[in-house]
Amino acid sequence: MTDRFATTPFGGRSLSHAMFAVQEKTARAREKLAGTDANHPEKWALLRELTQARAAFFLSDRTIAVLEALLSFYPETLLDGSTPVVVFPSNAELSMRTRGMSSATIRRHLAALVEAGLIIRRDSPNGKRYARRGEGGEIEHAFGFDLSPLALRSDEIREHAAAARDMERAIHRVRSEITIHLRDVSKTIDAGLSEERLGDWEAYADELAALSGRVSRHLPLETMKVRRDSLAALRSKVEKAYLDTLSNEEMSGTDSSSEHHIQNSNIDHHFERASEKSQKQTAAPEFANSGVADRGRDDKAEAGRSQAMTKMRQRLLDAKLKRVQHRDAVPGDLPTGTMKASALPLGAVLEACPQIRDYARNDIEDWRDLMQTAALVRSMLGISPDAWERARETMGDINASITIAAILERAGEIRSPGGYLRALTDRAEIGQYSVIPVIKALNGEGRA
Repeated sequence: MTDRFATTPFGGRSLSHAMFAVQEKTARAREKLAGTDANHPEKWALLRELTQARAAFFLSDRTIAVLEALLSFYPETLLDGSTPVVVFPSNAELSMRTRGMSSATIRRHLAALVEAGLIIRRDSPNGKRYARRGEGGEIEHAFGFDLSPLALRSDEIREHAAAARDMERAIHRVRSEITIHLRDVSKTIDAGLSEERLGDWEAYADELAALSGRVSRHLPLETMKVRRDSLAALRSKVEKAYLDTLSNEEMSGTDSSSEHHIQNSNIDHHFERASEKSQKQTAAPEFANSGVADRGRDDKAEAGRSQAMTKMRQRLLDAKLKRVQHRDAVPGDLPTGTMKASALPLGAVLEACPQIRDYARNDIEDWRDLMQTAALVRSMLGISPDAWERARETMGDINASITIAAILERAGEIRSPGGYLRALTDRAEIGQYSVIPVIKALNGEGRA
């Protein structure tokens, strides 16, 4: 094949500096490779690397899909960057291999690949894509898209892919540290409060509430590091405050003191309760039936708190018994209380709350998948097990799972997801909460 190609696009498309620059860079790189075996990457391995590094090239996943379709028209496994590699599929064929993508969308993604310097347009005199063959059937001239820049930039692509993997590992590590700090601080505060030890536990609970909530997938690494460091500092203060209250007998290692496992039976998580009052007052109208007054609660009355805690313990025991009896049930066989949302299509829930799909193991195809994913998400939101069990027992498994999905969508606006869920559960107990207005509101149907 000859490399006497047109350097300007056909028709109304103008020549940009980026298009000209990539052609010049390609020509210079090709001259350096003359007579060598360098830069012959395997095309599918290179595509995987580019998929990981796509953010560095400002490419979307659909742009990668168009490039994958272009590569599928090149019959060889290895890309040879030392010579032009031109494929010439029609838009109709590209649409077939991109699962029905429209021609306008394909043109937009092709332009993105050209601007990124990964392919070059080689337009014919009439703008059509085709090849001219010699008498022996070999291709003499081809007009379409030249893939050789992709091969010539393989080293750069691999470097960006390695950097993307390093960043992903760093983000995962910091997210894990945040989760551990949240868990350890909350349980230490709970222990200090339930054991009535000296310390400014309420202030610590307020600090924890400000640092709690969902860790967004799109937060920059530096932002997550700031949050991790703040939690680490709080953890240090809380643990020191707790250790300072321990007596010598409690610190000893004898069998008669603290060797036995002690489980805190007080399921009233104070750091969630500290912000529950404000969560009730600021709960958005779409998270409760409109026109209903808030139910008051006297948190200062010791007798009332003790009675409420006793009731919650009993509800927790009942919920655990239900789970044991129905743990193998399929959604159609769930207890009556869990089917309150059966009239609401699962598709409508997922359309209103798409973020919960990011946490599913595979995908959410039925109510059981939604409930399993919601159980995972509630932990990531910092919602305590007892708040979750109470919501399930009061609302039903499906309604509680839908509520978790809705809270996840609004995580940035909710200071304490645990306190928020408790407030909604209180409403559900007196019939003042329904998930249907929630879904309508998130879809924009319930807003004025």
